[in-house]
Amino acid sequence: MSLDPALRARIDALLAAHPVVLFMKGEPQAPQCGFSAKAVAALAATGIQDYAHVDVLSDPEMREGIKQYSEWPTIPQLYIGGELVGGSDILEQMANSGELHAALGLPPPDRTPPAIRIAPDAVTMLRQALADAGEGYALKIAVDPKFNAQLQLAPVDAAAIAVEVEGIRAQFDLASARRADGLSIDWVDDERGRGLVIDNPNAPPKVRALSPMEAAGKLAAGALTLVDVRPPDERALAQVKAAFATLDGGSAALEALPKDTPLAFLCHTGARSAQAAEHFRQLGFREVYNVTGGIDAWADADPAIGKY
Repeated sequence: MSLDPALRARIDALLAAHPVVLFMKGEPQAPQCGFSAKAVAALAATGIQDYAHVDVLSDPEMREGIKQYSEWPTIPQLYIGGELVGGSDILEQMANSGELHAALGLPPPDRTPPAIRIAPDAVTMLRQALADAGEGYALKIAVDPKFNAQLQLAPVDAAAIAVEVEGIRAQFDLASARRADGLSIDWVDDERGRGLVIDNPNAPPKVRALSPMEAAGKLAAGALTLVDVRPPDERALAQVKAAFATLDGGSAALEALPKDTPLAFLCHTGARSAQAAEHFRQLGFREVYNVTGGIDAWADADPAIGKY
């Protein structure tokens, strides 16, 4: 089946108008498949932010048409200068090697190994695990864009960014290496459980609790953006007597704020707002609060608000 000429012309125009185009499932901020997420992460590792994307899930004609156009059977697909570069696995390899930087006209990436610390008890445990795995294995440390770290044993990769700590070879992909600088690995056996614990100073600070009165004080001082995550029908029953933002139209406008914007989240009792606060923390916002007890607790301090 040949590609419809009108669709071919549409793709040609799109590639001519934008130097970098990613055909993917979902949006860069919310990929809808693991492969698209890997492609977005590979581009993010280069530092590029200004690129066009096409969500093929919202455009079924394009979803099948781009496969015919490129004679490449899968999504995602990245084009640079009108030429197909490849899918997620190829992009991941190119990002780690520095080839993707070159293809985008960017300076070579910083491949300096991160400085990490492994506590003595953790060294003992990891050495034993590597010995049990056999020859040719190393500790692979992956740190995702939300600074969640994952440890696993993997074959030694000569092309990986690597550092040796107490005889343990730790390997990183390009993006993880930068996110892991200063990371420490400890072994614990206490109330937290028994196992390895990772501390990463680069991770955004945890969500902080904020009492209703503390929130009111910060609002009065203009030192806080309050976000009421409840739907309009709930807000009609009780709401604070101060300016606040909502998520009625989605979260894009709030997500575009500078990452040093102080944000506090409010709901009925504090559960939904805690989830929203964690979402924004993981996006990189550095001062995020959850109003403890929600509007219910706020009404205890200000009876004029009312309860429901």
